[in-house]
Amino acid sequence: MLSKRFPDGWRTPQNFLILISIIVPVAFSSWQALLNNFVVEKAAFTGADIGLLQSVREIPGFLAFTAVFVLMFIREQRFIILSLAMLTLGVAITGFFPSVAGLLATTMIMSIGFHYFETLKQSLSLQWLNKEEAPEVLGKLISVGAFTSLCTYGALWVMLEQFQMEYKWVYLITGSVAFLLLIFVALAFPHFPEGTPQTKKLVVRKRYWLYYALTFMSGARRQIFMVFAGFLMVEKFGYSAADITLLFLANYFFNWLFAKKIGRFIGRVGERNALMFEYVGLVFVFVGYAFVETAEMGAALYVIDHLFFALALAMKTYFQKIADPADMASTAGVSFTINHIAAVVIPVTFGVLWLTSPATVFLAGAGMAVISFLLSMNIPANPEEGNEVRVLAWR
Repeated sequence: MLSKRFPDGWRTPQNFLILISIIVPVAFSSWQALLNNFVVEKAAFTGADIGLLQSVREIPGFLAFTAVFVLMFIREQRFIILSLAMLTLGVAITGFFPSVAGLLATTMIMSIGFHYFETLKQSLSLQWLNKEEAPEVLGKLISVGAFTSLCTYGALWVMLEQFQMEYKWVYLITGSVAFLLLIFVALAFPHFPEGTPQTKKLVVRKRYWLYYALTFMSGARRQIFMVFAGFLMVEKFGYSAADITLLFLANYFFNWLFAKKIGRFIGRVGERNALMFEYVGLVFVFVGYAFVETAEMGAALYVIDHLFFALALAMKTYFQKIADPADMASTAGVSFTINHIAAVVIPVTFGVLWLTSPATVFLAGAGMAVISFLLSMNIPANPEEGNEVRVLAWR
């Protein structure tokens, strides 16, 4: 494993990845869990307002390709530390600006840090992990993040339900704790080699077209879950902030239990079968959202939906197998931009659609899952450089 490749006691690249996978859930999970209740109770948001906010949140993801230009001046590991600083501080100040303008500003700060972090984490993970260990270790990182989220949501529930704390103090506490953890990581770990020197320009290759297409559909489909599934729980079923926190606890409990096993499952059955299984399941989940009438069934769909998304790491391991090692950083930025093309548009446009027909929003998500299923059928049984797709191999 990684410790054998980078022998330095506990200060290894894998432990670095584990610790930064702890920092993000402390901050971002808190922001996400409280958001729907905070904007409804303190800022009187409508479905259109939440759609606008989420579209603004995704703009930095759309601009993630700019990371490759920043890497001309700063190393990836240092860049990821600075990104996490923006994320944690953005979350810490969120509760002090309960208005549309204030939330748009704090969300932009938080989101710039979050999306640069995700881009860089993918790049460094695929550089530091070999192809054999990648599925299991990436699954382990999801499991670590899920366990941290479990602890975070437990703390949120105590702060909200037992101590009746105001949202602004909860945001300040969780953002500050995450920032202090970041300071420790920044001081404790040395700089690690980044493997193959990375291309310092944008790379868009025809032979990666299927990965780009899957990434685009993933971004479109994920917005239905991220923006509207949680909003459905609050608006239609009247979930409180404490109820939403318990729902997230259930989500991450199952992710903690199964994420590492999902990584092994992908390594055993292959990326094509794993993704096809995910998309079939998501079709049924989204159709369920469209017609659900009870809070309990809505919660069950939400948990199942979240668990299916863990299978999406199969897209990363598929790309690792077909890609030039020098393309990891550049393509990570390009893929995040592709992922967020739809993400910038869907929340605000579907937010308007939500005002007249919430069911149509989820049925559109089911249609996106069908398209993703058809695309995933084109992944070869043994993807590698030169064998990227089953048909339409563009060079």
